[in-house]
Amino acid sequence: MKKIPLSRVFLTEEVRKAALRALNSGSYILAKECEAFEAELADYIGTKHAVLCSSWTAGGFLLHRAMGLKVGDEILVPSHTAFPSIEPMIHFGAKPVFIDINETYCLDVDLLEASITPRTVGILPVHLYGHPANLDRVFEIARKHDLWVIEDCAQAHGARFKGKCVGSMGVAGAFSFYPSKNLTVMGDGGCITTNDSALADDLRMLRNHGRKSKYIHEAVGYNYRFNEIQAAIGRVELRNIDKLNEHRRRVAARYTERLSGVVKAPPEKEWAHAVYHMYVIRTERRDELAKHLQSKGIGTGIHYPVANHQQPAVTKLYPHLPKLPRTEAVVKEILSMPIYGELPLEDVDYVCDAILEFFGKQ
Repeated sequence: MKKIPLSRVFLTEEVRKAALRALNSGSYILAKECEAFEAELADYIGTKHAVLCSSWTAGGFLLHRAMGLKVGDEILVPSHTAFPSIEPMIHFGAKPVFIDINETYCLDVDLLEASITPRTVGILPVHLYGHPANLDRVFEIARKHDLWVIEDCAQAHGARFKGKCVGSMGVAGAFSFYPSKNLTVMGDGGCITTNDSALADDLRMLRNHGRKSKYIHEAVGYNYRFNEIQAAIGRVELRNIDKLNEHRRRVAARYTERLSGVVKAPPEKEWAHAVYHMYVIRTERRDELAKHLQSKGIGTGIHYPVANHQQPAVTKLYPHLPKLPRTEAVVKEILSMPIYGELPLEDVDYVCDAILEFFGKQ
């Protein structure tokens, strides 16, 4: 029986050599590899700056600190996203104002304006599963109401909205390099991209104990630094990201072609270039299907089974949040299929055959 994992890291001899090069360098934190990786990331995304940090969550926290987020501020954010999207804002005493989703699983931009109050300071659109949110409408509303926009790009390395890389259009973009991501560093890691030089300077200072020189601390900061070994790995991964993303798109196209009319496939808007961090189908028989696929050696996942506005940590703080009908329906039906940058198409066919067998379509 085949064993097909949900995801797999891109690991080559070049990756191993890069890690060994950094290991042998004698420098391990925020040195030449990190500087080069930041420059290459900024060039790839199309921003002036990329600031490495220890995780997406750390980067989000630093962003909120540098931008002066206060107790009682409100941020518009989809509920259907990984919990770290909202963790940093809650630590500052700000309130996530949850927005329902549309058919792309991203926030429904038509619901944004009605949720704005005098306390709203920003919008955090999530490019979920590697599909961009509708940024034209997001920025239109943000400009009208004088709000900032931070793009959550944790699952969207290389995705494009109308030809522009996500992470290049808001005041900042926040990326994750967790092992399952399209671009990984073989561990935790993240970065913030921005065109705001003053903001980038503040982020670099805050991530490193609030200092600009070794023994002079300009602010009370944090230890959210990045390391040389992971930066060296990330540089190799970055050189291969477009090739790996294009293969993900081929995998997604094969799934869509073969499963048409059997399960609900994820859409891709005409203005989007999705990179399919996840290929997420929908079926009312989700749990049965997952068990069937498991019996065939096929890994699956649910991203995410509990919406954030229903998480115990959130409902303790905000016990009377409004219902989000589309989000609440979706989380009962979604199932993530195996997908990664080197997944053989014959394995995709094996997964599709198993799904068709389950539904009696073979």
